[in-house]
Amino acid sequence: MGELVVVRHGQTEWSASGQHTGLTDLPLLPNGEDDGRRLRSVLGAREITHAFVSPLVRARHTAELAGLFDDGIDAQLEPDLVEVDYGGWEGLTTPEISDRVGHSWSLWHDGTVPGDSPGETLAQVAERVDRVLEKARPLLADGDVALVAHGHVLRVLAARWLGFDPERGALFPLATGRYGTLGFEHEWPALTGWNTGCP
Repeated sequence: MGELVVVRHGQTEWSASGQHTGLTDLPLLPNGEDDGRRLRSVLGAREITHAFVSPLVRARHTAELAGLFDDGIDAQLEPDLVEVDYGGWEGLTTPEISDRVGHSWSLWHDGTVPGDSPGETLAQVAERVDRVLEKARPLLADGDVALVAHGHVLRVLAARWLGFDPERGALFPLATGRYGTLGFEHEWPALTGWNTGCP
């Protein structure tokens, strides 16, 4: 039985500055491209048979640099893996949002507000990642499945894999250019590695 290899895209201008980047389609910085190239050796050493990739350019380019669109891997773009729609908090940092709401803001406790886009609840994000997991689970019989996406959506996905409510994604920070693995322990879903860097 294979594992899910959960990959966060490389660094962008906003991830470097701490700005929340939901549906804003930013490119990778040069060091973000380096992140993708470093991932190639790690992912190439695994038996990845399938990959699902967020269609946003920062995830798609990371997957390309990491070799996930090479021959031998059934890779496809997966709209359900886009980042959380932050609504009115798009482009703002956590301290900026906290100043506006008058207390220490957290996505996991306070959620989003409407802005140029409607924003999204964690329950809505959980519905999306549950659909991704439903697609990916049967494919693990053939080998590993890579999921290349974004920090918050992948944290919710990890929580859902483990059977937790989406708010428990708070427990699974995932830095840019890092990856984790979700597998099994005696047939029970398990966290087998997390927030791992590349050589």
